[in-house]
Amino acid sequence: MATQAQVRRIAMALPGTEEIPGRFGFAVRDRDKLKGYAWVWLERVHPKQARVPQPKVLAIRVASLDDKEFLLGLDPGRFFTEPHYNGYPAVLVRLPAVTVGELRPLLLEAWRCQAPKALRATVEGAAPARASRTPARPRRRGTRGG
Repeated sequence: MATQAQVRRIAMALPGTEEIPGRFGFAVRDRDKLKGYAWVWLERVHPKQARVPQPKVLAIRVASLDDKEFLLGLDPGRFFTEPHYNGYPAVLVRLPAVTVGELRPLLLEAWRCQAPKALRATVEGAAPARASRTPARPRRRGTRGG
């Protein structure tokens, strides 16, 4: 079971990470813009009312919609989405259902998606976001780009 404290520890260890003030979220600066890569899910509890932070669910940026679909297909008990995220490369992760060992590569991959190239180069073995893969996802042979 992963906790918000563990999420914070992992995220803040990544170069250039800033915690988003006033909410549980993490971003990396690209020039003058903060680019979020993980944040608490704001759940729509009641229609036409403000969303409510759900501290046991983390939204995590992924490299592509294909990567999103892959994670969603792994285990609906751990990964899910909602209409608000349709067409956006992020998955919702139930923290009580994942281990720290599963969470660490997800956050690293999310950070890679948003970090500028020079910052990614500071992490040993950091590949560009386009070429990266979530560690749980095997590469397919005989396909291009995927």
